[in-house]
Amino acid sequence: MRVLNRTKGLVVAEELEVADSLWGRFRGLMGRKELAHGTAMLIRPSSSIHTFFMRFPIDAVFLDRADRVVRVAERVFPWRLAFGGRAHAVLELPVGAAAESGIEPGDMLSFTDEAPGNVTL
Repeated sequence: MRVLNRTKGLVVAEELEVADSLWGRFRGLMGRKELAHGTAMLIRPSSSIHTFFMRFPIDAVFLDRADRVVRVAERVFPWRLAFGGRAHAVLELPVGAAAESGIEPGDMLSFTDEAPGNVTL
C-alpha cells in the first residue's frame, strides 16, 4: 500500500504497514533497527504515540478521521511521547520524510493499492 499527499501531489511512502490491532498498536516500531526510507507505519486508532524501546527517531504525522493532517511532529527521539490532540491516527515516517513530502497541517493524505502509473494525484 502507498501513502500519497493528495494536497501536494507527492508520494509520501511506497510501502505502508498498518497497525490496527491492540497488539500491533502497542508494539509499533519497538525493537526494530530502523524504518527504511520509502516506508511508513499507520497506527489507527491513536491520538498519541510513544517511542519507548525504540532505537531511532521518527517523524509522526497525526491525522483526523478524514486523513487530514492535524499536526506534524518531526524528529521524535526514542523515549519520548508525542500527542496529536484531536487526531484519530498517526503515520510514522523515517526522519525527514515529512519535510521531504511537504506534509503540513491541513494536507489530505490517502492510502492506496494502485500501481504508481495508475494513481491520479
